Amino acid sequence: MIEKKPELNDALSTKPGQKIFKKNPILGTKFTIAISSAKGGVGKSTFATNLALALKQIGCKVGLLDADIYGPSIPKMFGINEKPKSDGQKLEPIKKYDIQCMSIGFLADQQTPMIWRGPMVTSAIKTFTQKVSWKDLDFIIVDMPPGTGDTQLTFSQEILMDGAIIVSTPQEVALLDVIRGIKMFDKLGIKILGLVDNMSYFIGDDGKKYKIFGEGGVRRTAEEFNKEFLGQIPINPEVGTAGDNGKPIVEENPNHEISKIYLNLANKIKSTYLQD
Repeated sequence: MIEKKPELNDALSTKPGQKIFKKNPILGTKFTIAISSAKGGVGKSTFATNLALALKQIGCKVGLLDADIYGPSIPKMFGINEKPKSDGQKLEPIKKYDIQCMSIGFLADQQTPMIWRGPMVTSAIKTFTQKVSWKDLDFIIVDMPPGTGDTQLTFSQEILMDGAIIVSTPQEVALLDVIRGIKMFDKLGIKILGLVDNMSYFIGDDGKKYKIFGEGGVRRTAEEFNKEFLGQIPINPEVGTAGDNGKPIVEENPNHEISKIYLNLANKIKSTYLQD
């Protein structure tokens, strides 16, 4: 008799807050924070990199894991062009701006498409969580890929994630996917720290706010699902330029208005998890 394998819906058939999977922390780390969007193109990687740097700025030891196998962004945003060293058993994270980093983009040419099926993605994620020599980290920030597929399930089922932050623009088409992400994390017992309204508005040369992607959608979604609304991050061309140049805005200019938003959030996360 062949045992039936559980379907995806079976894997997600838990009640909110109920944990049925064995979960293990990432060795060498204290707390794992996932940055998710469930929707591409909302600035999730920019958020993850700048939050990691903000935590570093306030004295935390931080790692950054680029879990977006199909579209890694960390090599470009941190200006890293080298490959990680290995002792034959484990990979050494690459250190940049005092952040320990790992990405599939370090192991393959950035222009090479990752034409991988689910099992290969799962294997890569397990390598990054089990076979990387993360060293004495207070936080590891995980830049999750968009969607609710193999990568999200592998992390949620097997890795002890201490919290997730969901990033979205306020437009309705983005929030449809965000809602799916909220429900996935809830069903898998992952604490959602809150929702961030990214690219919420643009201030023109005339000083007026232009709400390009709409207004209030992320806050309304947070309220609907009883999650904390963590605030707005406006569009600022300097943020994109800094990331393209390999030195994110928090590192390039900690006193920038956008940097201060990240630093405030980093202080909140630090006070939540770390005791002075």
